[in-house]
Amino acid sequence: MARTKQYKEEDVIQKAMKLFWRNGYEATSVRMLEKEMGINQFSIYSSFGSKHGVFVESIKAYKNELNNIRNLLKNSNNGIVGIKQFFYDFLEFTKENEVRKGCLVCNTVSELATKAEPELMMELMKFTEEIRSLFINNLKQDKNRSEETIVKEANFLTTSMLGLSLGSRIQNETQLEDYIEMTFNRI
Repeated sequence: MARTKQYKEEDVIQKAMKLFWRNGYEATSVRMLEKEMGINQFSIYSSFGSKHGVFVESIKAYKNELNNIRNLLKNSNNGIVGIKQFFYDFLEFTKENEVRKGCLVCNTVSELATKAEPELMMELMKFTEEIRSLFINNLKQDKNRSEETIVKEANFLTTSMLGLSLGSRIQNETQLEDYIEMTFNRI
């Protein structure tokens, strides 16, 4: 007779996501996951297959958490102003106890780069492309922009978002606000 799980997968993945977000993929051991998630190694492997499986689920949970501010941007009819607000909302999203952790996706790309498994890189690239598409849709609200300009500005803003994510881990509030303001002064 199979044993019933004493945990909800969504709950333990939330805990794992926060651990990966704080420590990175490589620095997070299975023992650390056991302690943080409150389940044993057997349960981790039984439910998720591997540490990598836990991480992929953590990335999905991260994207779901970010949906609140992504939906604000998606439903915005303020064009470039809506995108700028997204940058500020994102900064707040990355805070935990007044410490900025950056973006889990950006941190992972920076940490793993060419070592990431193809499935994981696809998930990370998909995330970035989704953000870029939201930027394109908001930029299209300004009828004076050409299609070519919209694409170039969306590319610029996507890369700026990545820069903001990394910068948020080491720069102070004023520096981050200056970065956002200068980014949008260029558009």
